[in-house]
Amino acid sequence: MRQFTTGDLNKQVGDVTDVASREPVILTKHRKPRFVLMSYEHYERMRIGGDPRRAYHVAEMPEEHTELFAAEIDRLARGEGYDDERFR
Repeated sequence: MRQFTTGDLNKQVGDVTDVASREPVILTKHRKPRFVLMSYEHYERMRIGGDPRRAYHVAEMPEEHTELFAAEIDRLARGEGYDDERFR
C-alpha cells in the first residue's frame, strides 16, 4: 500500500487521489499512519462484504497471513519485487 503524508495530500491532491482510485493509500502525519484514503467503490465492497479481503491490525492478523506477510517482507528486503511482473 502506498503512503503519503498529509502535507503531500495538501500539495498534490490530484496525484494522491489518482493512486487512491486504484488502491487504498495510507496518509501519515508526524510519520505515523493516521488515515486510509480509498475509492468509494472499494469502501462499499469492504462495507457490504462483497470483497473477501479484510484489513487486520498486525496483532490480530491470522497466522497464515502473518507467515505470508513475513515472507514478502523478506523478499522485499532482498531487493526483489519492486519490478516483479506479478504485481502489474
